[in-house]
Amino acid sequence: MIRSNVCFIVFVKVVFGYTRCVDVLSDVVSAARTGRPHSGRVTKSAPFAERFAAVPSAGFHIVLQGTCWLLPSQGEPIALGPGDVAFLPRGSAHGLADEPSTPVSEPPTTLTGDHGDRDDRPPTVVMLCGAYLLDESAPHPLLNDLPEVIHLPTRVGRHRELRAAVELLGVELDSDARPGSDTVLLTLLDLLLLYILRAWFEEQRVSGHSATGWAAALHDPAVAAALRAIHADPGRQWTVEELGARARLSRAAFARRFTHLVGRPPLTYLTWWRMTTAARLLRTSDAPVNTIAQQVGYSSQYTFTHAFKRQYGSPPGSYRHHAG
Repeated sequence: MIRSNVCFIVFVKVVFGYTRCVDVLSDVVSAARTGRPHSGRVTKSAPFAERFAAVPSAGFHIVLQGTCWLLPSQGEPIALGPGDVAFLPRGSAHGLADEPSTPVSEPPTTLTGDHGDRDDRPPTVVMLCGAYLLDESAPHPLLNDLPEVIHLPTRVGRHRELRAAVELLGVELDSDARPGSDTVLLTLLDLLLLYILRAWFEEQRVSGHSATGWAAALHDPAVAAALRAIHADPGRQWTVEELGARARLSRAAFARRFTHLVGRPPLTYLTWWRMTTAARLLRTSDAPVNTIAQQVGYSSQYTFTHAFKRQYGSPPGSYRHHAG
């Protein structure tokens, strides 16, 4: 897993470059996820209607062929056609059906796995479905800012990068196991998640919606500069003055702007990000606790343990044991 994360970081730097907000977004995605993402090809023939229970995962349904309807727990049914991506950032309960009027089956099914029909009827829809497990102990506010369902049409030339990632993922899932396929799948799934989030932010910008919360923070030059600084070096003993200088704002103006957009004061966010980074290192590495403490800015393991327990409810050693 550690090796695939290294490949993922390299891929992000090559594909996305060092743009204004992507590095922070990549960090957010890495921190929010835990375990391995899952995906599979799903084929359904009409009539069909399945209900999916709420789960601690960010799920997606991507239509490759045909049409279907996504039935959110709240709101109107959403028609999905070829190339459409439906992303559920918090794993909300929902349904999939050939028509909104088709009775939904019980009990709820899982989001991934083999749900293909077993008869010879022509398929109504062929989809890629998958999920990213989320760290429920410290959900990132970016995911909470997103709507229950994100619908992204990729046809007619929209979101070309997302469409290309979908095509590559589909080819890899259709192929027999080849050298490196495990790392390729994991990397493509990570890239897919980033492309989905990027496409959503771009949709909001193009549609003229006023960005709020993290969407606004990532595209605000001053706040984004401070976030980049914190994410690039969380172990540094940052002050509000130093972060304000990165943002090219006075201390007071920067503190107000950062708190308004990010939802917490700069140094409170710094502490929160340090603990989030530490939790990721505890899950994905064998580094000693005192080494991780130093990496995130704590010279005292006792102080680090106290801060970590305050955020996660358990000391680092216990967290690592249960996460493992």
